[in-house]
Amino acid sequence: MSAPSSSRSPFLAGFLALTPLYLGIAPFAVAYAVTARAAHLSLLETQFMSLSVFAGASQFAAAGLFGKSAGALAIVFTTFLLNVRHVLYGLSLAQQVPLSGWRRVVAAQFLTDEAYGVSIAAAPHLPGGLNFAFLLGAELSLYAVWNVFTLVGSLAGAVIPDPQAVGADVIFPLAFLGLLVPLLRGRLELLVAVCSGLLAWGVSRLFPGGLTVLIAGVGGALLGAALSTRRAA
Repeated sequence: MSAPSSSRSPFLAGFLALTPLYLGIAPFAVAYAVTARAAHLSLLETQFMSLSVFAGASQFAAAGLFGKSAGALAIVFTTFLLNVRHVLYGLSLAQQVPLSGWRRVVAAQFLTDEAYGVSIAAAPHLPGGLNFAFLLGAELSLYAVWNVFTLVGSLAGAVIPDPQAVGADVIFPLAFLGLLVPLLRGRLELLVAVCSGLLAWGVSRLFPGGLTVLIAGVGGALLGAALSTRRAA
């Protein structure tokens, strides 16, 4: 990732920092809309979920469960497992961005994997470090494209091919790999990344995706904290 331009406002810099990921986000917003419509959600319901929930994996899961006439408890529990990783993101951001009052609520509502990754990767290049304006710009950038292409998918989904069928699903792993590499600044970070990846691979053989992300995230965070504390001692 290139360093954000110092001549831009922090909000605009954050907004533009997400644009390279649009290529991966847009087709999956369309795919979500197609899934939701296939589950007999109306255009309004499909769009409202993107506007209010704004959580890609959870929206896919919820749409699928709606299509199977699942109960409210099953839908809430499934989406909770998928989104609980955001607690880890919040704890990480709290160490870098002073947030209070309405700013904390807004940042939490619009927080996503991509916005978190881009913001953390950009933090060392920002004058004065990461701030609320940059974070909000990154979050709303994704929010805008996700909702625009949800609408596109709702209106034209029947003539749009499945993103997986054209190989678009490879973009997300490559994007996150691109975010990870600049953060591997030493042996400690590399060790934690490798161990977390191996843990995620092992857990994925036993549990669904939501638990895999949670267990690997917590395990990696604990390993990083333990190694950092030992090195500082």
